[in-house]
Amino acid sequence: MSNPERIVALAEKVSTVTTAKMNTIHQITGSVRMLALNALIEANRAGQHGKGFAVVATEVKSISQAITDVAKELEQELAGSARDLSLLGRGLVEHVRGTRLADLSLNMIEIIDRNLYERSCDVRWWATDAAVVDAITTPTPATARRATERLGVILSSYTVYLDLWVIDAKGSVIANGRPDRYPQAVGRSVPQGEIFRRAMNTQDGGDFVVGDIRTYDALGGAQAAVYATAIRERGDTDGAPVGVLAIFFDWQPQAEAVVKGVRLSDEERANSRCLLLDSNGRVIAASDGQGVLTETLRLDTGGADRGHIAAEDGTVTGFALTPGYETYAGLGWYGVIVQSVPQ
Repeated sequence: MSNPERIVALAEKVSTVTTAKMNTIHQITGSVRMLALNALIEANRAGQHGKGFAVVATEVKSISQAITDVAKELEQELAGSARDLSLLGRGLVEHVRGTRLADLSLNMIEIIDRNLYERSCDVRWWATDAAVVDAITTPTPATARRATERLGVILSSYTVYLDLWVIDAKGSVIANGRPDRYPQAVGRSVPQGEIFRRAMNTQDGGDFVVGDIRTYDALGGAQAAVYATAIRERGDTDGAPVGVLAIFFDWQPQAEAVVKGVRLSDEERANSRCLLLDSNGRVIAASDGQGVLTETLRLDTGGADRGHIAAEDGTVTGFALTPGYETYAGLGWYGVIVQSVPQ
């Protein structure tokens, strides 16, 4: 148990003990007053012989009332202090818990950023490969076959990709790295695709584009993050765009490894949901596997890049906006952990 949680537990214990002891005092003083009253009655019956006893009974009654008054004051003071202490402790618990969840959320999104930074480097590098450039600038069965072989070699080393496509200037896929697994790719026409158009309009070889996470029929319905850039004449950075290289990052297993790998205790894990959200708040990865690509979570961040949100039911949501990595500015995504109160 953390120190703030111990404060809450102690405050609740003090409140419980105080209430119990005060009830006991009230019961005792009530009994004493009843005895004093009975004593006065008996003293009155005794007449002259009971006067002395009546004085004692009256004094006992007075002392009993004084004890009751002091007990009430003590009860009010202790109850208020215990309540304040409990509120303070709960505030500290929320702050510590929220800060930790925000830090873990940042760690999640940083892992994704570093991973996707590498994807942005890969696509720009491979677009300059001689076999890829030749397949576009000298389109023959032989150059297409050579590009296919070359892409296959790349994929054998980079297992995080589903496929790599070489697309000519007209928007037709002329080669892919896994023709055995995805035979429907070659010949596919994508001239109106947003990624294709944006890639053809990149400024130079150092530029790239990326699309939203979605499923692709041509890849067996798999979830993918697509990175693309223009293939340029001679593979030069400032060469004219003559085609597009699109690489399909195998999103689902990579993202699940991140959201399920957050360092939570077993108890926390049972009450937590680790998420990755895109810039529109759409769930693109979830540790419980629920709502991926269908659920939208709106965060009231108050303009903060990192922080936490506490709900009235005790649920705390930690969040962190993508900070980017190196030359990768990030896509406005969030790492989020929603943690409920253990039942």
